[in-house]
Amino acid sequence: MKKKKKKKISTRIWKTLLIIVFSLFCFTILQVLAFKFVNPPLTPNVAWEWAESIINKQPEKRPQYNFKKMAHISPHLRKAVIAAEDQRFLSHKGFDFNEIKNALKTLIKKKKLRGASTISMQTARSVFLLSSKSVFRKIAEIYYTVLIELFWDKRRILEMYLNTVDWGTGVTGAEAASLKYFSKSAQHLSSSQAALMTAILPNPHRWSVKNPSPYLKLRQAKIMKDMAFMPLL
Repeated sequence: MKKKKKKKISTRIWKTLLIIVFSLFCFTILQVLAFKFVNPPLTPNVAWEWAESIINKQPEKRPQYNFKKMAHISPHLRKAVIAAEDQRFLSHKGFDFNEIKNALKTLIKKKKLRGASTISMQTARSVFLLSSKSVFRKIAEIYYTVLIELFWDKRRILEMYLNTVDWGTGVTGAEAASLKYFSKSAQHLSSSQAALMTAILPNPHRWSVKNPSPYLKLRQAKIMKDMAFMPLL
């Protein structure tokens, strides 16, 4: 009797787990399919920062977020982002294994960790997940990257990236960043402004567009040089 009871309990647990996993799978598929056609009103990080500002009664710290269609974002910025963040964006399926291999070599030889995230991976992270450095979040990021590569085209992925990427404290997306750093819409950014704005992306909370260091200016110059060879989406 005890064995039968244990078996029943075990079967129930497994069934419950399978239902939960299947439900989550269906939810994420619907979520990604919905965002193929509908622009996200908020990102998880924007929602979190907004809630914090309300709880702490600090309206001045409410994040800036304003989704713009690709046609209303400067072509210079589109090229600059691909040049700086993911030059093989159009040729890979979400994961750049060349960059991953190079990152592993750097880690082994120099004991230094460097990023190998693609635009697709960063988009998955910023659209669907809260910022954290947990293993679970990394697994979820990989999972969502596979889904967006399956259901969205590259233009939609880039559009989502440009609108949801962290561009500094309280600043999310190209429009908010452009207004903050250059007091103009993202549609009107020049090539040098786009390159400088893109240059801070690896570390937007430390590097400054308004007071660029010599290193940042070198990054800007390199991005501008590479932009000439980048596709326009």
